[in-house]
Amino acid sequence: MEPLRIATAQFEHYNGQKAHNLAIIRRMAAQAAQQGADVIAFHECSIPGYTHARNLSREQMLAIAERIPDGESIQTLTDIAREHQIVILAGLFEKDEQDRLFKAQVCVGENGLIAKYRKLHPFINPHLLPGDQYVVFEIKGWKCGILICYDNNIIENVRATKLLGADIIFMPHVTMCTPSTRPGAGFVDPALWENREHDPTSLRLEFDGMKGRAWLMKWLPARAYDNAVYVVFSNPIGMDDDQLKNGCSMILDPFGDVLAECRNLGNDIAIATCTPEKLTMAGGHRYLKARRPDLYRDILGQDHQPEQKVVWLNPEIDPSA
Repeated sequence: MEPLRIATAQFEHYNGQKAHNLAIIRRMAAQAAQQGADVIAFHECSIPGYTHARNLSREQMLAIAERIPDGESIQTLTDIAREHQIVILAGLFEKDEQDRLFKAQVCVGENGLIAKYRKLHPFINPHLLPGDQYVVFEIKGWKCGILICYDNNIIENVRATKLLGADIIFMPHVTMCTPSTRPGAGFVDPALWENREHDPTSLRLEFDGMKGRAWLMKWLPARAYDNAVYVVFSNPIGMDDDQLKNGCSMILDPFGDVLAECRNLGNDIAIATCTPEKLTMAGGHRYLKARRPDLYRDILGQDHQPEQKVVWLNPEIDPSA
């Protein structure tokens, strides 16, 4: 494998305005390509927007969802990829031939769709169905996987994707700055975003504290370190419906170290070079070889009824409070 230059992006999407968001994706893809990136990764539902979907009916969801690969957005991404000679990962709502709804992340190149992944643990809208398989694919000889947001909270998903051969895992999110049972969690006041040019410090303190980046850094480096993978984390910044998101899209190496990170309080990209040597130099590579599946095969595979709760979706929690 040759070194691979990857860009991760953060931008403020407009909910329900796919043309607007695709125009931003086009500009940021051009910027990344000009800086030598082979790939650019965008956040979960970066094309239609995300949090507004919690209030949409099935009919409204079907109206914004698209067929893959025949939908208009995939064709637009293909045009962008071809124009700028860059591979693009972006998110949207998918409807299949039976009008079943999924949350999808796609990888698109100059010749069209390279890979599609359906979120295993969707929750933003009750009409979304969970995906039922992992996805591993190639970009310029590199084995890659995708896990969307909540999927990464279940550590078995990351390990399974690694065991299927992935050396890079793209992790598109819309996360942070929401209430939780953990200390320090909560919404960030949108007024701080509106006043960011005059008072960036107060906003940065919220974004980097336990509501945001400090929480992320409790677990994201561990996913990279334990599995000896490159992690490409992408997250929006700015207003997502009535919630403020903090961005900090970043790329981590198999040692769990941050190689590049978006730090602007606005649309931004960060680019890092992935080199194959680190995949086997990292401690996680040795730990994977030392595994003893005979000890825990039956434990990990025992019957279990999934239960998924998202605290901030509680209607009693007001993001404006």
